[in-house]
Amino acid sequence: MIIVTGGAGFIGSNLVLGLNQRGYDDIIVVDNLTNGIKYKNLVDCQIADYLDKKDFLQKLQQGFFHAEAIKAIFHQGACSTTTEWDGRYMMENNYEYSKILFHYCQAHKIPLIYASSAAVYGSDNNFKEYKKYEGPLNVYGYSKFQFDQYLRQYLSKLTAQVVGLRYFNVYGPHEEHKGSMASVAFHLNKQIKESASVRLFEGCDGYGNGEQQRDFIYVGDVVDINCWFLDNPQVSGIYNTGTGRSQTFNDVANAVLAYHQAGKLEYIPFPEHLKGCYQSFTEANLENLRAAGCDYQFKSVEDGVRLYMEWLNR
Repeated sequence: MIIVTGGAGFIGSNLVLGLNQRGYDDIIVVDNLTNGIKYKNLVDCQIADYLDKKDFLQKLQQGFFHAEAIKAIFHQGACSTTTEWDGRYMMENNYEYSKILFHYCQAHKIPLIYASSAAVYGSDNNFKEYKKYEGPLNVYGYSKFQFDQYLRQYLSKLTAQVVGLRYFNVYGPHEEHKGSMASVAFHLNKQIKESASVRLFEGCDGYGNGEQQRDFIYVGDVVDINCWFLDNPQVSGIYNTGTGRSQTFNDVANAVLAYHQAGKLEYIPFPEHLKGCYQSFTEANLENLRAAGCDYQFKSVEDGVRLYMEWLNR
């Protein structure tokens, strides 16, 4: 049995599908379907059961599960809204939840692979998995940063694998429910169908119009990295999960335009509320991932966006 928290979400549902493709169907999905539209992400998935997050935590703490039957827990469940400033909610949902799962997994010697975030780096452009390079710009990033910090004090005395994956800018199928937090590729595809044009922010932080750079990673690659760690339980630690190659928002826009073979690119003023808390550049340093033995080759924006456009416009 494999447990996937946040399994009805963007990355979680893709992970369930990826596990299905690898022959796993004894999967328990844990989520909160208050946003009921997320059910659509599970329709194509083969799972053994679905549990609400509150019911799951209650059953976990009451010893409902046969721990020896759990092969691994993939903890993808979190509030990922970077514009959410309710710190009490964020820390309960992202930090305390992760601590409960961590201690359960350690007590029962169960591998735990969890979602961290490149948001922990903030404005530092080194993007190496060391505390001196970390400085989150929002409370979401802090919630992820703090759990990574919590884990670090246990890394030398683990009883089972624990892996934190610092996701960079993930895009791909099953993100429609995220609304404004969906990827730029999703929004540009929607724009071009509605108005025959795509819109990006003007320049900021010294970057030209649309020239801000991010490490955009296709969700299928994220799934493959999660599964690589499942197959390599001897490896623990915190690892960047990006392509290692930053590309511009213009690259994403041009890939969308190339797919549709129509439309034009326009620029709109940079939002005031994002100034000072916006990452204008991200690029995963993959030294530690490669040193762990993972030589996975990631898709470029051009290849990943094409796959995504094919899925969105099927």
